[in-house]
Amino acid sequence: MASDLSRISRALLSVSDKTGLVEFARALAARGVTLVSTGGTHRTLRDAGLPVTEVSDLTGFPEMMDGRVKTLHPGVHGGLLAIRDNPEHQAAMLAHGIAAIDLLVVNLYPFEATLAAGKPADECIENIDIGGPAMIRAAAKNHEDVAVVVDVADYATVLADLDAHDGAVTRATRRRLAQKAYARTASYDAAIATWLAGEIDAAPDGQTFRALGGTLAQGLRYGENPHMKAAFYRTAGAARPGVATARQLQGKELSYNNLNDTDAAYEAVSEFDPVRTAAVVVVKHANPCGVAEGGSLLEAYERALRCDPVSAFGGIVALNRTLDAEAARRIVEIFTEVIIAPDATEEAVAIVAAKKNLRLLTAGGIADPRAPGQAWRTVAGGFLVQDRDNAVVDDMPLKVVTKRAPTEAELSDLRFAFRVAKHVKSNAIVYARDGATVGIGAGQMSRVDSSRIAAWKAAEAAKAAGLPESLARGAVVASDAFFPFADGLLAAAEAGATAVIQPGGSMRDDEVIRAADEAGLAMVLTGHRHFRH
Repeated sequence: MASDLSRISRALLSVSDKTGLVEFARALAARGVTLVSTGGTHRTLRDAGLPVTEVSDLTGFPEMMDGRVKTLHPGVHGGLLAIRDNPEHQAAMLAHGIAAIDLLVVNLYPFEATLAAGKPADECIENIDIGGPAMIRAAAKNHEDVAVVVDVADYATVLADLDAHDGAVTRATRRRLAQKAYARTASYDAAIATWLAGEIDAAPDGQTFRALGGTLAQGLRYGENPHMKAAFYRTAGAARPGVATARQLQGKELSYNNLNDTDAAYEAVSEFDPVRTAAVVVVKHANPCGVAEGGSLLEAYERALRCDPVSAFGGIVALNRTLDAEAARRIVEIFTEVIIAPDATEEAVAIVAAKKNLRLLTAGGIADPRAPGQAWRTVAGGFLVQDRDNAVVDDMPLKVVTKRAPTEAELSDLRFAFRVAKHVKSNAIVYARDGATVGIGAGQMSRVDSSRIAAWKAAEAAKAAGLPESLARGAVVASDAFFPFADGLLAAAEAGATAVIQPGGSMRDDEVIRAADEAGLAMVLTGHRHFRH
């Protein structure tokens, strides 16, 4: 049985990221560790005046094929994989002149960074590491005898163990390092597999094996609830503008719920082209509670806030243009958890800074609602994968199915409402008027309940604004899916809606259309459903 302590006598270092390399190698050498290295790492250590052996002296072969082949050799892998207290392994090492390697230090070719930089396919291919993952996996497999380091942050841990245990590393440290090593190679391979799937346009149901990997972006205090541990990971590749690209300019640490809600808000506001219009989305518990367009961000915010000022308290505010001082000054008047925008002016940043707990994020851009991509969700014992919902109402041919066609003003609001409904939890009903939501019903078990809630919200919003009648009067209504019965549509008519947009496709479409005609409503069908569960 291997000892709890594994003495480090020889280390192989082969790193792409050379941060802290020389200092770490010098500390190893000072503790009597023999250094072996490859290529650029060898040159860096040699130039620093450290005694280091080139890996080709172990293998008897020079690096070849532009560095593609250098460590794939028994002289390296035998030294990593040999079980130290196995007599047959020891005999094989002696017979073939293989020296044990007790510590492996490897970080991989920067494939993820190359991909994120948008480099061409041939450059991405050349940044797929082969020898590195092979060595990492070998050392991690043999962690009873070998310590493996894949993260610069672990240099200090190894040195502390060496100092505390007379030049040895504990089993607990080796096991933790091995786990991280396998997670690193798994994440690396997942990034490559995901990129190649995109290159060949592979559909979710066309892949026998799926891999998901990421790099820790932030440890979180807890998850949705305080008894649940949580963390935020970034996936590899050219990042979609949003929470993964955002820079936090100020405010408290983001929580799990903050991140989830901010993502929902920014995805929703990204539906609105900032060149065409200013837009603001206010989100609470991952649902929009107010969305509006306007001539300015301030106007859009005021109109979004009017939809549900009660729910907006403690919400997330997302903007599709650079946050300016005028909008910032108004937003900070009520308690807000997060503001996210593509950018922010210096004056706006200073205004928000007066609220020390308010988080201000700048995402660096707006996401493309039409961009392809995939969404993942865990279920017990597995996960679901689907294409991102990148259908945009502006691209949908709208079919008028009622006797009355919508007016141009109604048609504009219908498109707006359906754009919002895409981001409301199903069952979703959205009332809108003049480019602003006036009532939203979200996440109900029946569509008629969502219709009634949306109408009630519109009435409450009118009371809060001191208006004599419901904001639903003269509004249009959007449904994320078809009306299975006429009751949901009739609830909208009773609330005062004048036009409806919905996907259609129900076996009772004719009944619903007749009800719309009888109520004098105009109705258009999109042919596209926007379920969001």
